[in-house]
Amino acid sequence: MFRFTFDAIGTAWEIETPSPLEMPARRRILERIERFDVTYSRFRPDSLVSRIASSPEGGCFIFPKDAVALFDLYDRLHACTGGAVDPLVGRDLELLGYDRTYSLIPDTAGIRSHSPARPRWSKDVRREGLALVTRRPLVIDIGAAGKGYLVDIVAGILREEGLTSFLVDGSGDLRHAGDDALQIGLEHPFDAGLAIGVAHLKDRALCASAVNRRAWGDGLHHVIDGRTGAPTRDVVATWVVADHAATADGLATALFFVPGDRLAHEFRFSWIRMFADGRAEISADFDGELFT
Repeated sequence: MFRFTFDAIGTAWEIETPSPLEMPARRRILERIERFDVTYSRFRPDSLVSRIASSPEGGCFIFPKDAVALFDLYDRLHACTGGAVDPLVGRDLELLGYDRTYSLIPDTAGIRSHSPARPRWSKDVRREGLALVTRRPLVIDIGAAGKGYLVDIVAGILREEGLTSFLVDGSGDLRHAGDDALQIGLEHPFDAGLAIGVAHLKDRALCASAVNRRAWGDGLHHVIDGRTGAPTRDVVATWVVADHAATADGLATALFFVPGDRLAHEFRFSWIRMFADGRAEISADFDGELFT
């Protein structure tokens, strides 16, 4: 297999293909990722998301066509988790220290003042086709499903280029196509040198989430409960296999708050989740195994 590696949206990417990826296809992928980033990144001042965050009285903001499916997914995740998965947790992340400058220092006073007026996706945003309508500054963070969605977009470009066998790896968010299944080790959240199990991946997506990734202090990490603005505590790692990386990515976050069998009423997927006390659960249809 041939590898095309690059850095984008603040993380490492790798694309594996049976033959070298031609330069026009590489440029097309990088340009598409740049357009995605300039829309959704809360870390760059020229993004649409940053414009929404700095609009004192809100407004009507037009997103590209790809936003419809992404926001539809967030609607479903928000409803299924009772508001725990919420793309408006961006301000909570900033106040906890995961801000544009990566200060990594919590703003205790800011957290206290923000809590009573915490925005919610279901009441503080109105969707009108490609537009989001807001009434005040809101910090959108699509980290729960956005990288998986971008993996799907890249996979779509590869298919349009005529490729039927490939692996897109967006720093652990995987989308596979081809006849040969891959064996993927499931990294222990507290020891990167250990695996708690293995997944067999073929023509589907695998995404994981863990509290040790993007963690910067005692109990501070990126998996935020939209109902409280605080990092989750009980679940420490999740893995999801689904048809699309966006779905897998979003459900990997949802599993921190809601049992897999409840989410299975709305989504088709298989899963594993691990708790802080070392226990782990696995769905009956997961193609792989947990090590004892």
